[in-house]
Amino acid sequence: MRQIAVLGATGSIGASTLAVIERHPQRFRAAALSAHTDVNALLDLCTRFVPDVAVIADAACFQTLADGLRERGLATRAAAGAAALDEVAADRAFDTVVAAIVGAAGLASTLAAANSGKRLLLANKEAVVMSGALLVQAAARSGATIVPLDSEHNAIFQCLPHDYARDPRRAGITRLLLTASGGPFRGWTRERLAPVTVEQACAHPRWKMGRKISVDSATLMNKGLEVIEAQRLFGVAPDCIEVLVHPQSIVHSLVEYADGSQLAQLGSPDMRTPIANALAWPDRIDAGVTRLDLVAAARLEFEAPDRRAFPCLDLAYAALQAGGSAPIVLNAANEIAVAAFLGGQIGFLDIERVIAESMQHSVNEAADTLPAILDIDRIARGHAAAALNGLQA
Repeated sequence: MRQIAVLGATGSIGASTLAVIERHPQRFRAAALSAHTDVNALLDLCTRFVPDVAVIADAACFQTLADGLRERGLATRAAAGAAALDEVAADRAFDTVVAAIVGAAGLASTLAAANSGKRLLLANKEAVVMSGALLVQAAARSGATIVPLDSEHNAIFQCLPHDYARDPRRAGITRLLLTASGGPFRGWTRERLAPVTVEQACAHPRWKMGRKISVDSATLMNKGLEVIEAQRLFGVAPDCIEVLVHPQSIVHSLVEYADGSQLAQLGSPDMRTPIANALAWPDRIDAGVTRLDLVAAARLEFEAPDRRAFPCLDLAYAALQAGGSAPIVLNAANEIAVAAFLGGQIGFLDIERVIAESMQHSVNEAADTLPAILDIDRIARGHAAAALNGLQA
């Protein structure tokens, strides 16, 4: 039985992961759970799954968690803080780590899991974007297995040959085609986008996601981050990764080969499918999803993304081409800008302006250690905050 640590258990990916785990109690056990600040939700999950340890990232919530576990009569150990997350990720009692903490906050624990030789089920794309080759190299040294959870990257993972070994030329791979739903504003002009509200941006037409990733999907930054993630995980050249808008969200991504073949992975738009694939790989298990009915779907549409209306995609490609610290700056500025938009401080189109200005004012430098990455992230957030102040002046 796999002993699984679900980091970010109260988020949408965590909920889908636990739903799959619950369907297969003979194969999987949720042995460690974490949340950011939602103590009550974490306590409810502990009552349901009885893990060995529960971690609340906000150390100020520790006593509430510990008292709640005791009051419920649970033997689950309480822990708190970033160091506790890293310890759980590295603990050999847990052979599988689901990295589902959103944003830069999940970087250190994701690296800890990779350095410890775990099976790392990766949903935190920001950790890959920030760490560059560091994460992949750590996994190679330790013998860790990285299986992506994002539907697009998991689709590519499924379409690659088993002996791929990160050598695209030997495998005959010519392109990776990442599909995008287009978000809630597909077909909108920039003029129409200017007055967009938070509620509109978070109303994704296909996927139920958290607010931050919903906004990223609306700006196409989510797809830009996924382009960088694909390059990191699969080792292809940046110009071999393309984005296709596919509003039905049935074809999750494709791999093109030198002989002209394109292999695609199809499924209903439900995160339990890639999660089940990653949990059981190389086996296949029931994910509890609605079966795909292509007759009912009737048609599958594809179109090029509108890069003029949604320039965040090109900002991500520029960061990938620049290399070094540029992707770290991109991610940091995006997190600051999206938080400001969600807080009502800036408009929707201001998100891209904050990112672009932060990238212009940042010096590109090497980022090959965790301390260096975290330092660059801190400085980039300062540049983004200054850009925000300029917009609000």
